[in-house]
Amino acid sequence: MTQRNGIRWTSDRCSLSEDCVQEKTPGPDDYETEKGRPGGEGRASTAVTGAVTAPDGGWGWVVLVATIVVLALTLGFSACVGIFYTDLQEDFQATNSETSWVPSIMTSVLHVGGPFCSVLVERLGCRATVMLGGVLSGFGMAASSFTQSISQLYVTAGVITGLGFCFSFQPAVTILGHYFVRRRAFANAMSSSGTALGMCTLPFLGNYLHTELGWRGSFLVLGAVLLNCCVCGAVMRPLQPPKHRGQPLINHSQSLPDKENVTDRKGWMKMIRRSLLDFISKHMAFDQLCNNSRYCVYAMGISWMMLGFVVPLVYLVPYATANGMDPSLAARLLSIMGVVNISVRPPIGVLFNMPWFKGKHVYVFASGLMVNGLSNSICCFGASFGVLITYVVFYGLSMSVVGSLMFTVLMDIVEMSRFPSALGLLAVMEGIMLLIGPPLAGALVDRTGQYYHVFFACSVVVASAAVFLIVSFCWLDTKVKKSKRGQPSTVQDPGRTVDIVPGCQYSNLPVEGDKDKASVNGTEHVTSV
Repeated sequence: MTQRNGIRWTSDRCSLSEDCVQEKTPGPDDYETEKGRPGGEGRASTAVTGAVTAPDGGWGWVVLVATIVVLALTLGFSACVGIFYTDLQEDFQATNSETSWVPSIMTSVLHVGGPFCSVLVERLGCRATVMLGGVLSGFGMAASSFTQSISQLYVTAGVITGLGFCFSFQPAVTILGHYFVRRRAFANAMSSSGTALGMCTLPFLGNYLHTELGWRGSFLVLGAVLLNCCVCGAVMRPLQPPKHRGQPLINHSQSLPDKENVTDRKGWMKMIRRSLLDFISKHMAFDQLCNNSRYCVYAMGISWMMLGFVVPLVYLVPYATANGMDPSLAARLLSIMGVVNISVRPPIGVLFNMPWFKGKHVYVFASGLMVNGLSNSICCFGASFGVLITYVVFYGLSMSVVGSLMFTVLMDIVEMSRFPSALGLLAVMEGIMLLIGPPLAGALVDRTGQYYHVFFACSVVVASAAVFLIVSFCWLDTKVKKSKRGQPSTVQDPGRTVDIVPGCQYSNLPVEGDKDKASVNGTEHVTSV
């Protein structure tokens, strides 16, 4: 149930982590004293609420810079894996399909580890989780330099490093959403430029290390570079960290079993089952998937997109070198793509933060995705440097739009209190597709002996995902307009709930432009399922 007296229970609104934030201007009834009475002068009890005001600046700019570096080292890292692709094949005598499992497992674990990351954020907070991810990813890459088989590389570079990337990447994006509300679209676009920064710099670094040290020495040095995630995590301090715990939170919806019931076997089984169901509902937003049609459509479209979205980054360098291009020149293609991303994403962030784009982010996102998918077909015309330069420019421009708006669209669709769990479930769905995408592409290369078939397949997959998103959201918007047209033109009481989906009740949820109006009354209208 939604609390309408200014008190927001953490079981509905946010987890008991140090990074919990409420993005609204606090009203007169928004705080609860240590004795549990609203509107008092005492400090807010963290057991009841973690309501603070998002600064939209200040130390948030430091957090934004740290998030950019984290995304450069995690999401941008896959850009330099292709440089070592041929060496891994020769050293381990592996096929294209077997070698492609290394970046596939890495990117898949990065996404699938979302629920585990959500648990760590709740227990440790965003700061400690990002630092733990830096340690894991650094250790994984350093251990990869000592592997003696491709299967060992699956574990070190794939599972351990990928899990470290997950623990660094997702909390960084989450805490950035708490620091910025009014400038969220701009902050997300700027932070996504970190991926472009990694794509621009890491291929140069990887190619230099590969020339000087070989792939084993390169992996060891890159492991040390990834430890910089610990430094970035250290500056991601929580907003108004609590000084004391206050009274323990009482969860009225559930009660723990009595000691007598726990002792017998049935009591233990019930407690384990209940804990498992609580974990799934809290850290994986299945309720959003079932009841929020927009989130369901977005999750399906993004998952299908991921089947072919990152594959060109893995196979661009092998495609160029297989057609006689110098390896250093081939690595420069990825750097050019990164430069295009860095140049375009900041102005895109400013542009899409304008009021005119309010409510239209998903259509701009899908349009950029369409261009991204169609650009892959350029590689089918040849593998000369001029053709591939044209490809990376178009791919980089469209990738800038997609990367800038991916998290913004998700934040528009779900509440920020549900964002970590919604991102966790979406990441799991993405991870499944990322796991099978590169190996399928490798099998296609082994079967046909030509790389351009991979780019054509990616073009079809990504473009079809864009068409699905455009058509689905147009249908949903048309359905909402028709339902509004059929309703009487009376002013809706903001405190009244509306039945949108059978069995679910929703109360009015103000968007960013309506927050000032909502704060005048000192209340916040929250979607309650």
